[in-house]
Amino acid sequence: MTDAAGLEQRLARCFQAVFPELPPEEIPRATPAAVASWDSVAALTLMAAVDEEFGVATGFDEIQDLQSFALLVDYLREKSVT
Repeated sequence: MTDAAGLEQRLARCFQAVFPELPPEEIPRATPAAVASWDSVAALTLMAAVDEEFGVATGFDEIQDLQSFALLVDYLREKSVT
C-alpha cells in the first residue's frame, strides 16, 4: 500500500497536470467550486489521469461522487492503491 504522503503527492501531480493554473498549496482544497476551470471535461480528464497513475478503473457513475482532492484521497485509500 502506498503511504499517505506518497499517495497525496502522486494525486497532486494529477491535479497539476489537469489544472496547471492551480497553485500547489491550493490543491488539497480543490473542489469544482474552488477551481474555475473544473468543468465536466476537466473532471473526466482528471479521472483518466488518476486511473492511469494509480491503476484503478473508476466507473463513470463514480466521478460525480469524487469532486474534491480529499474525496479522491479517501477513494484511493479505500482501493488500497499501490
